[in-house]
Amino acid sequence: MLPSDWPNQWKDRLPFHPKWLIFGLIVVGVAVGSYLFSGYGAGTETSVSQTIQSSRSTTTKPQLVSLPEIVNLVKADQVKSLIVQDNLITAIKADGRSVSARKEPNISTIETLKLLGTPDQLLADLPIVVEISDTHNYLTSLWGLIALVSLVGLIAYFTARNRRSNSGISRMPGNMGQSNARLITNNGKKDDDNYLVKPQIRFPDVAGADQAKQELQEIVEFLKEPAKFAKLGARIPKGVLMSGPPGTGKTLLAKAVAGEAGVPFFTISGSEFVEMYVGVGAARVRDLFKRAREHSPCVIFVDEIDAVGRQRGASMGSGNDEREQTLNQILVEMDGFSSFTTVIVLASTNRPDILDAALLRPGRFDRKVILDRPDVHGREAILRVHTRGKPLARDISLSDLARLTPGFVGADLENLVNEAAILAARRNLSVIGQPEFQDAMERIVAGPERQGKILSDYERKVIAFHEAGHALVMHNLEHSDPVHKVSIVSRGMALGYTMPLPENDRYLLSREAFEDQIVGLFGGRAAEEIVFKRITTGAANDLERATKLARAMVTRYGFSSQGLGLRCFGEEHGNHYLGPLSEVRNYSEAVAQAIDQEIRQILDLAYQRAKEILVNKERKLQELAQALLEFETIERPQFETLMA
Repeated sequence: MLPSDWPNQWKDRLPFHPKWLIFGLIVVGVAVGSYLFSGYGAGTETSVSQTIQSSRSTTTKPQLVSLPEIVNLVKADQVKSLIVQDNLITAIKADGRSVSARKEPNISTIETLKLLGTPDQLLADLPIVVEISDTHNYLTSLWGLIALVSLVGLIAYFTARNRRSNSGISRMPGNMGQSNARLITNNGKKDDDNYLVKPQIRFPDVAGADQAKQELQEIVEFLKEPAKFAKLGARIPKGVLMSGPPGTGKTLLAKAVAGEAGVPFFTISGSEFVEMYVGVGAARVRDLFKRAREHSPCVIFVDEIDAVGRQRGASMGSGNDEREQTLNQILVEMDGFSSFTTVIVLASTNRPDILDAALLRPGRFDRKVILDRPDVHGREAILRVHTRGKPLARDISLSDLARLTPGFVGADLENLVNEAAILAARRNLSVIGQPEFQDAMERIVAGPERQGKILSDYERKVIAFHEAGHALVMHNLEHSDPVHKVSIVSRGMALGYTMPLPENDRYLLSREAFEDQIVGLFGGRAAEEIVFKRITTGAANDLERATKLARAMVTRYGFSSQGLGLRCFGEEHGNHYLGPLSEVRNYSEAVAQAIDQEIRQILDLAYQRAKEILVNKERKLQELAQALLEFETIERPQFETLMA
């Protein structure tokens, strides 16, 4: 007799609930009963066939003949009975002898005899015994039983697993409405609600984003010491939105919060909410916040929230929008009648401009943290973090390396250090030196070196004068950046390159700086025309970049000198961090013609300035081009010496 509470005693020892065990036993019992029943039927069938077989065993071995011969015997009334076994027809004659013939496998015996002209009356009076083979009955039944039991067992196992799983990893319909958020516990141990351990990243591991780090450190301090803020009447922010260009460290900061916070930390991607089934996204949001309240106080991190938080009403369809329904549930959970102040939502995005206004308002996302590209001091701090534990050469200066990487974000700098370490290992070095960092930077900026690129002597000469023209023009312009390196070694899609690097980070550009940039871009084409009296396609990218700069001067920055006025032309649709996606024209044809004329005038004047510089410095142009043909690459010190 089982005790009344035996399910409770065994439910923790079994991988499934005891009720599923009872259900499985019932199914197995039904299957075994069906098997035994089918066995009894098979036994009866076998006894009949054995009786027929015994009657045949007294006769001699049948002679194999053609099927028409058996039909002739039937017509002559010489056949006492027919025995059919699979595709073999055996005719028992009146004298006791027997003959056999084979028929087509997909046609019955009656149809076969009719097709060969046997009268229906003879067929009606002729005894036909169908003999069933019994060699595979038990084997077939056994395999059917095994397949049935295995199928029932698999269904019971996965169903029980889904019912016990709270992590949301499984995609079975039973838990489709459960959240896929991963829970990082305080002690980093795995339990029923998570499968992630506490990350080892802390705030000291994050560099180059001091202001953003301070904002999030306050959140962590709020969670650790709530009384300090409560006595002043301050409430904890309900949400913090991090935005910025890709690679600036938004997710890294979230990992640091998870590592520093003394509370449970849920992490999920915005794309994991929405599925093809209606209502799944909203159900997952409810489940996520329900789990968060059970572990409150806690933090929820939603990565790439723009996947679900896009502005409502922007959908092309007129029916139900699952994404909008999911967003509505997020809005209710963050600041609705049932919202909890002890659950903080941390989110990141590259596109804050497309987020719904109701999601961005105070009370939901109280703080907006912007992570911009780091300055030279931030890049140096990031390099110190990523070079920690790596063997560097004694002549490596991280401050100089930071000045050589303007515009790099944290992800770029981490990739730079990693590429330099790979190059050092490839060269069998024990330390990472300046040449490895230099080659890694050029690999990231210009692409990998194409050593197998074979060029003719004429093409190498054209490329040398082209790059020499760029470098010489840039060197003689007041507002141009200093030339750091000139090379005719092919990298990526470029046959050669001139690398100017600014001395300091710049955030403002004047009209003169724009014009000098365009003049420098035209230096290569002007050099080809002056030296070879012809031009090539090598300046295609230079023309494209120069045209974009000239158009921006006229249409965006108000640098017009032809009476277009202080206004912007065209409305760009895109993102500040990811760049424009499209432009809507909001001006007339007459204004468009005036814009085109001024752009052409800016480009023509810049080209003339480039040609004048090269004509006046033609001897220097020849010397620089010859040096490039000889050495292929010229660094800044050698370039300064040649230009002296």
